[in-house]
Amino acid sequence: MSDDSMDWMQDAPRIVVLGSLNMDLVLRVPHAPDAGETLMGRSIARSAGGKGGNQAVSCARQGAAVQMMGCIGADADGRALREALEQDGIDTRAVRVQSDEPTGTALVMVDDAGQNRIVVIAGANAQARASEAELTAALTGAAFLLIQFETPMAEAVRAMQVARQVGCRVLMNPSPVHAVDDALWPLVDTLVVNEVEAAELSGLPVRQPLQAAAAARVFHDRGVPRIVVTLGHAGAVALDADGARHHPAPRMDVVDTTAAGDTLTGALAAELARGATLDQALGQGIRAAALCVMQLGAQSSIPSRDAVLHSAPAPIWTRLPS
Repeated sequence: MSDDSMDWMQDAPRIVVLGSLNMDLVLRVPHAPDAGETLMGRSIARSAGGKGGNQAVSCARQGAAVQMMGCIGADADGRALREALEQDGIDTRAVRVQSDEPTGTALVMVDDAGQNRIVVIAGANAQARASEAELTAALTGAAFLLIQFETPMAEAVRAMQVARQVGCRVLMNPSPVHAVDDALWPLVDTLVVNEVEAAELSGLPVRQPLQAAAAARVFHDRGVPRIVVTLGHAGAVALDADGARHHPAPRMDVVDTTAAGDTLTGALAAELARGATLDQALGQGIRAAALCVMQLGAQSSIPSRDAVLHSAPAPIWTRLPS
């Protein structure tokens, strides 16, 4: 192990993730079937996933000390998901087991262009919850709380409120997109949205960097200090008090885009927790996502920090007009 690896392991920031845990059923297909069409698929595989689990694994592989909070069923899929997290050194003591619900499942269709279409059955994720005492204990001293919307909204809101009380920063990834109460925006330190989520939540069209910057300013005006809008092959836009910047994406051979956004989000959180600037952290996240999309699967495709650091550097970002 290199001296650099030892340095970041000894200074690992602590991150708490409250979110979903799913077993992914991944279907390789030539194209998405039309209504009424029967399609011969290419292959089928099972893979650990769920936005919460994916982001936790990304944080852990970028060197953070991670605690996962969520819910699984008392079944083989639940046991497999817990074991997969623990193999990455993730603390799963706050992962509840719901005996009367199956573990969450996601049906993921990946076409020959690497694009995915996903249907999620929440299962035990709908029962994800933690008491205020559990949240307080977990979040006190943590660098970040990561939140997505595949678990009950009320629980996400409560966790955000406790995080504010104990001084833990919140990174919110509102996916799948869901209306956000105006009172919640100031609780968010860092917002990560894709173009669809940014458009839905801002009310503006988001198809290219200048439009993404305009949407990000809406969220900034609502009280969010740091915003990242991801744009797929067009990269991402970062906005904070220093204005908006466009970070291009490197060219890559896309195999499967599943977990790319979660990979970026986890790497971004881990780097911000270490004290990196938003641009430095986003550059790391884009490099991690670029490696992710070149592999099939969700957590199986998320790269290590060492792999990211030895990959091609991210393209130089450019400042966008205010």
